[in-house]
This record gives sequence, C-alpha cells and structure tokens, in this order.
Amino acid sequence: MSSKPQNEYQPYLLDKNRVQAAFDHAAHSYDEAAVLQHEIGHRVMERLEMIKIQPEVIVDIGSGTGRLSSALTERYPDSQLYSLDLAPGMLTYARKQSIAQPQGFVCADTEQLPLSDQSVDMLVSNVTLQWCSDLERALRECQRVIKPGGLLMFTTFGPDTLKELRISWSGVDNHNHVNAFFDMHDIGDALRRIGLSDPVMDVENFTLTYQDATTLMRDLKAVGAHNVTAGRPHGLTGKQRLQKVIKAYERFRLDDGLLPATYEVIYGHAWAPQPRNVDDMGELLDDGSVAIPLKRMRQRLGIKKIDQ
Repeated sequence: MSSKPQNEYQPYLLDKNRVQAAFDHAAHSYDEAAVLQHEIGHRVMERLEMIKIQPEVIVDIGSGTGRLSSALTERYPDSQLYSLDLAPGMLTYARKQSIAQPQGFVCADTEQLPLSDQSVDMLVSNVTLQWCSDLERALRECQRVIKPGGLLMFTTFGPDTLKELRISWSGVDNHNHVNAFFDMHDIGDALRRIGLSDPVMDVENFTLTYQDATTLMRDLKAVGAHNVTAGRPHGLTGKQRLQKVIKAYERFRLDDGLLPATYEVIYGHAWAPQPRNVDDMGELLDDGSVAIPLKRMRQRLGIKKIDQ
C-alpha cells in the first residue's frame, strides 16, 4: 500500500491520533481481552527458538503492555531490548507491569522510527503492522535500522480478519466499520522491493466464538481496536443501526449456538542482506553485477597489450 496525495480522499487512511488515543484508553483492559494477541506472541517465541541468532540489540515494535518484551528479555538475557509503542499509556502500563524490564521505553510510530541506521540486530513486531497506513514506508524504516545480517520477525492480520463483522455492517450503511488489512502477498512483495532477503510468509486462521455480537464489539474496544479510518461514520452509532448489525450477524451463528469471529494471522520474517565482498578488480553495480575494467581483466588473465 503506497502513499497517495494528501488531498485525495482515502477511506482507509488511519488517523494516528485516534489510534494512539484508543490504545492509551485500552491499556488497563488490554491483557484481559487480548487472548488471541497473546497466543500469537507465544507462537512468535516458538518460531524464534528455531532461528539461530544472538542479537545484541532488540526492538519490540508495538510492544503494548509488555508481555512479548518480557518474554524476549528472558529469552535473550544478554541483549539490550527496547519496547517501542505509539501509545504512551501502553508504555506507562508496561513499565509498571513488566516482570523482565527492557533497557528503555520508546514512544514512536513504526512509520517514523527514531533509531539510527543499522543499529538493531532484531526487530520483532506482533500484530502491529495493520496500524500502519503506508506498509512500505513502515517496512523501509525497519530495513533502514536493521544491521546487515539482522532479522525482522513480525505478525499481522490479513484481509479475512473480522469478515463476519464487515459483512454485517455492509448491509447497514456505506461507511467503514472495520479497519483494512494487508494481504500476505502484498507484504511479501514489499519485503522484496525494499531489499530484505529470504522472506518467509505463512498464514494461520483462528476462529474466536461469542455468545452474541455485542460481546465481540466490547472485546474489540477493550483491546483498542476501534475503527479509526477516514471513512468511519462521524458521530455516534444509533441504537437502530446497531440492532440491524446484531441481527445481520445472526446469519453466521454456528451449530453449537455460538457466533464466530475470524482472524487471519500472517507470520513473516526476513533478513537484512550481508554486504557483498567484491575485490579490487571490479565495481558492484545496482543490479548486483560486477563491472570489470578491461585493463584489470587483461592483468588478471595475463594478456599483454600489442602495440600497433
């Protein structure tokens, strides 16, 4: 997803001030409602066990209440770990709750990382990229700060996430009520474009179940997952419209009497490429080829110039 002119209406453009406010407000209720997010974080740690890396500096992007940061600190006790989040309220809560404290807490946007070039050995981001308006800009920032040979490990939600809720709202009005999510293939293509190496992507689908749609919407609010797009309805949602959505959601009720909420979880990782070693006989070009001057080629092959 690339940037568009500021004067062009983008219904799914995120209001970062609203994103920040939503997560500030959700800091104290997040852990109780974020069962799936914590499970995904646990699976990230399992995947890291299979990757041989001993990072000196780790940054947890979108660290939230600090659960994953604590696990990373315990997993890599000799590393310097920094928790980074857009919402200062989340960082304040994490500072009080974390069992294993990181070296520092950084309040910042993934699309504008306040980190030096090639300063981080490993970036970990758990269900955060969906809160970026410009995916490629966010990934370029990640690529910029990772050291050669460093790792980017991330998860995010795919387009099928909350599809039942999106469909239910679509019959009520033409506004956005569910945020947009990036497709796995778009993320993979973006990783290649920005120059990260050996990207690996896979998808896992989860279905959470609820007694009623109201409880689902309450849980979304508790984890800060408000609709913060430009195309959201402005003003309060009327009771009549809300009842229509609840009624429309009933078409998805399962045989066991529960309502499903689908989450498409995308896992991915990629590496910052190591610099290529090119000896003094050639110049490395942008396309990866080596340009060798004819004079040096003659010297290398022992060819003598014949005077005319």
